[in-house]
Amino acid sequence: MQVATWNINGIKARLDTLLAWLREANPDVCSLQEIKSVDEAFPAQAFEDLGYNVATHGQKGFNGVAILSKRPFDELTPCLPGDDDDEQARYLEAVISGEETTMRIASIYLPNGNPVDSPKYSYKLAWMERLIDHARKTMVLEEPIVLAGDYNVIPTPADAKQPEQWQNDALFLPATKQKFRTLINLGFTDALRATSGLSGEFTFWDYQAGAWQRNNGIRIDHLLLSPQAADRLTGCRIDKHVRGWEKPSNHVPVVIELDV
Repeated sequence: MQVATWNINGIKARLDTLLAWLREANPDVCSLQEIKSVDEAFPAQAFEDLGYNVATHGQKGFNGVAILSKRPFDELTPCLPGDDDDEQARYLEAVISGEETTMRIASIYLPNGNPVDSPKYSYKLAWMERLIDHARKTMVLEEPIVLAGDYNVIPTPADAKQPEQWQNDALFLPATKQKFRTLINLGFTDALRATSGLSGEFTFWDYQAGAWQRNNGIRIDHLLLSPQAADRLTGCRIDKHVRGWEKPSNHVPVVIELDV
């Protein structure tokens, strides 16, 4: 079973690119971030024609997450619990049953948090605390869980080509990394780090200053696995080549293989 995550950076602008990659990679489940579309305007039919069930939690012009699945959804939970006043569409959780295994998969678009001297950073940290609290509760279920998405977190210096450029950025501040470690320490496994110890494996390259051409990237798209999912992990890859396609997102897909 293949589970993927991809910040598509606008479904309208990237629809053809996404469909081409889905035909090429053929994942069983794909979590999407930054769809930048309300639910009613999301082009669900294009994905249904490829055999996917579609769930979205959208927002006009900003944010928005989606999950595509070849199997039907048993349950859907839009919005991250913990703040009923939060109107930003950044979280969607689905329960998907296979022939032998039921999995819980979330699509996460964690706040960027910049500038750090603004309310945006305190919102980021509060959102991460809500994610930690919710993840702690779901771990009690002792089921395969995949928290997939754009975390806007650079976990370590090895996850940036030039970490010194990010020292004062919300993605790399000590408080950000500490919250991410707290989430991991609940018992989650970073899928890429479990399968590769290499540095220089990035998932995002800015559109500016020739970042892609110089491989000046960062790794901010992660798949975190509960012990029951990690036990089934057989591989993880970054489909870096997609960044070189016409009209690319500034992120690329990350895909895990699970033996289920």
